[in-house]
Amino acid sequence: QVQLVESGGGLVQPGGSLRLSCAASESIFRYNFMGWYRQAPGNERELVASLQSGSSSSTTYADSVKGRFTISRDSTKNTVELQMNSLKSEDTAVYYCNVQNRWTGRRYWGQGTQVTVSL
Repeated sequence: QVQLVESGGGLVQPGGSLRLSCAASESIFRYNFMGWYRQAPGNERELVASLQSGSSSSTTYADSVKGRFTISRDSTKNTVELQMNSLKSEDTAVYYCNVQNRWTGRRYWGQGTQVTVSL
C-alpha cells in the first residue's frame, strides 16, 4: 500500500510563507501525476498545483495561486513539495497530496495538512 505523508502545514500570518512536503513510500518515478489539492470548510476540493511527467514535464497552477506557489519534486527524497509565498487568508484550507501511478492509473491521497493564514 502506497503511503503519502504530508508535513509543513501550520499557522502563518498574511504575507508569510510555508513549504509543504509530501513524502512517498516508493519511488516517485512511478507517478505521471503529482499534485496538491486543498479543501476549505464548505468548499469542494480544488486542484492547486500539479506536476505531470512523461515525454515532457509540465506544471499547472490554479489562477488564484499563480506567481505565489511553486510545485517541485525531489527524486532523491521521493517527495513532492509546494512552496507557498505571499499567503492570504483565502489560502486557509487542508492541503492534500495526490499522485497517480503511470502504469495502473491508480490514484493515492495523503492524509492532509492544515494551513491557516491569520493574524
